[in-house]
Amino acid sequence: MAKFIFKMQNILDIKFRLEDQAKTAYGEARAKLNQEEKVLQEFEDKKVFYEQLTRSLIHQEPEGMNNNLFIANEKESENKVTTSRRLNLLEIKTHENAIETTKYHIKVQKIKVKQAEHELEIARDKLNKAMIERKTYEKLKENAFEEFKKEIDAEERKEIDELVSFKFNNTTSSEEDK
Repeated sequence: MAKFIFKMQNILDIKFRLEDQAKTAYGEARAKLNQEEKVLQEFEDKKVFYEQLTRSLIHQEPEGMNNNLFIANEKESENKVTTSRRLNLLEIKTHENAIETTKYHIKVQKIKVKQAEHELEIARDKLNKAMIERKTYEKLKENAFEEFKKEIDAEERKEIDELVSFKFNNTTSSEEDK
């Protein structure tokens, strides 16, 4: 019996390798997107932290403003409050600057996330294309194999017909000889 040989097997093998490469590229693009999203989340968490810290400083009662205590020296009390407020304002300003810087980083990181999403989409398209091409060549191989099986069946039927004809002819000729 003849052995099936697909004439385009080399091309099919290449299509498998291209699909594997596309899968790897897709996985790398997915990992990059996940990393960029993680960095974005870290910046957003940092911004929330600084906002909460700033709010707590704004709503914090300055030292020396405890109404339940009687302070003998009013001048000393005012100095403490003024110094405390200056410190709070300085801290608040520092945190507000940190918030603005973090907002800038968030804006830049969102651009990086969009770019990573775009790269993932490109990798997905390439993977889909590679899969379609591989499946096309697999279908061609299946069709070629079906055609091969039909040819083998036709050859077997022909051989059987020849055997039957030969036996029939031999049987007929031996009956005539008698």
